[in-house]
Amino acid sequence: MRWLVGWSSTAAGASGTGSAGATGYDGETLHPVGSHLLWGDPDPLWAVGDWRPDEVRVVRADAQNRIAVLGTCAAGDEELRRALFTARGGALRHLTAWAGSYTAVVQVGRRITVCGDLAGARPVFHTPWAGGTAYATAALPLADLTEANLDFGHLAALLAAPDVPAALRDTTPYEGVRRIPPGHALVLRAGAREIAGYEPVASLAVAAPPADPDRAVDAVRDALVEAVRARMSAPRHVPDLDPGPVPGMGPAERRAARGMPMPGIGADLSGGPASGTLALLAAGLPGRPGTLLGHGTGAGERLLAVTFNDLAVGGREAELERAVTLAANPRLHHVVVTGGEETLPYADLDGPLTDEPGPSLVTAARHRARFAAGSADHFTGHGARQVLDAHPARLADLLMDRKRRHLVRPVAALARADGSVMVPARVYGAARRLARTPYRAGLELLAERLIRRRFDEPRGAVGASLAALAWARPGPAARWLTGEALAEVSVLLGSGADRSTLGASQRPGEFHARAVLARYAADLRVLEQAAEIRSQRLHAPFLDNQVVRACRELPEALRVQPGARSAVLRTVLEGAGVTDLPPGWGTPSHASSAAATRAGLRLAADSLVDLFSTPFLAEAGLVEARVVRKALRAAAAGEPLPLDGLADLVSLELWLRRLLSRRGTCWTGTPARARAVPSGIQPRRDALASGA
Repeated sequence: MRWLVGWSSTAAGASGTGSAGATGYDGETLHPVGSHLLWGDPDPLWAVGDWRPDEVRVVRADAQNRIAVLGTCAAGDEELRRALFTARGGALRHLTAWAGSYTAVVQVGRRITVCGDLAGARPVFHTPWAGGTAYATAALPLADLTEANLDFGHLAALLAAPDVPAALRDTTPYEGVRRIPPGHALVLRAGAREIAGYEPVASLAVAAPPADPDRAVDAVRDALVEAVRARMSAPRHVPDLDPGPVPGMGPAERRAARGMPMPGIGADLSGGPASGTLALLAAGLPGRPGTLLGHGTGAGERLLAVTFNDLAVGGREAELERAVTLAANPRLHHVVVTGGEETLPYADLDGPLTDEPGPSLVTAARHRARFAAGSADHFTGHGARQVLDAHPARLADLLMDRKRRHLVRPVAALARADGSVMVPARVYGAARRLARTPYRAGLELLAERLIRRRFDEPRGAVGASLAALAWARPGPAARWLTGEALAEVSVLLGSGADRSTLGASQRPGEFHARAVLARYAADLRVLEQAAEIRSQRLHAPFLDNQVVRACRELPEALRVQPGARSAVLRTVLEGAGVTDLPPGWGTPSHASSAAATRAGLRLAADSLVDLFSTPFLAEAGLVEARVVRKALRAAAAGEPLPLDGLADLVSLELWLRRLLSRRGTCWTGTPARARAVPSGIQPRRDALASGA
């Protein structure tokens, strides 16, 4: 893991030390473990972890005016210097408008500004501490600093309503540690904090001017090309030298077995449109896109393309054929990674502690097998579906803008999938109700569903679309929560309906799209930490600020059409000079993912039942162990239960076990007790009182 951490004191010299740090319980000086000081007192900032030299840049105008950029950023030092002077007046948006994925921290006198990203893949956290405010790009260091206990209300909401911002609010799994929303920045002035948005908010009173589809797609192409070029322009990195041969193994197999990536740049090549687009864009850019001469395969300018072939579960043969066809490009060096039952979901549940829980913990080993065969810098297509596809609630947005004719094709596609002539009327009626339902009423309806335990599972594409045509709905794991936990979340929703204006200021489809993107980005961050390969960087250009902005400008009428994502990416590639795509490129295939999950659940059923013999989730009052064990056995036997909900339960239980079994802390100079959740899980007796 890599993060930055610092704090803003109430007054100059408040830390009480001559060097950067702060006074601990017994007069010690606190420092993050494994840290590199970027600037010192009174408001110090550290970079923690295995940052590369080119990933950390600090540009100074003078002793009290400086900017730090951590990550991949296309801006040069002179651009950063100009941005620093612009930020003196309080402007923020330009700090987030460079190509790449990064976190910018600006200090102007005693004012510190930390910018989060639009997707939520690079979040910012804060907590009150020592009379001021501590902040970080990871929540666990702040929880260690303040000895925070678990926030059971947040954990309950994470299971009961994970896609509802009003339930999750700005909380984290750690009590007192807060998260700034995507598209916002944390502004600190001598310890006092403020959350400031840097993106303009569209008005509900006036419809947005119609966007030109061709220009919007061109903007997506330009943003993607610049995002890829920002990574390609960065210095190339060679992992640690290979310690020697292993009988029967080639160089690539040896590196993968030892958890070492290949040198240079590579990409996923699943056969799907997102990963294929990035691989072809990277391979087509001028220069030397691939591995370094004299290292690894010796392929020189070729880019390493990795395809995962699941031998345990079929269903992706067509995608594999398309990947092989794409890999015939002479600028690609193709590697196929095979996986059997040992790479199925739930097969390997050992792994490192991540900053937060996420459902990807149950599939981390599966992804790690693919990443281990990749390069030191590896492109992934993660996030393309979330930034390009249309949430079903976008149909209500079209009705609000009086664009009914654009509903014809998506509704006709659903009718063909269902085979019923009643589908158009049902979908239109649901979209019309959503367009006329206030945000607060939607939250109240969800709270009532949780209290009454109404968890009707939608069947088929039409059922899922109809269920999604609502402001909020229960999460897939909500059916297995205790009544007390569901009541607590309903109380949170009631209070959120009174004070939240986030959803009320947006159209339903736009609101859902942002919420789904934020949840996906948070889980991708968990996956990167759980499946991390030493010396490797995973790049997800679709989650870059500029790419997200460009995708948000795509007209809704274009988004809702069947096959819109593959059509947009095909146009992007054509604009970049790539036209010879294989037949069927962009055809979606989701059945094999569900089949792999069910197969892994069936093979790991006994170990999962043992995991929930005495679960921490039951000790926390969130579930009953007997109920979860019954659900796991039923799902393994093939009953149609929501597999996503079981993944949420298992991953949260795994995360709690890893958190409570750790012995270290993120800080030096502290007593042994100075770590998160110092006293373990305490039985909950006043959950509803805490929610109120």
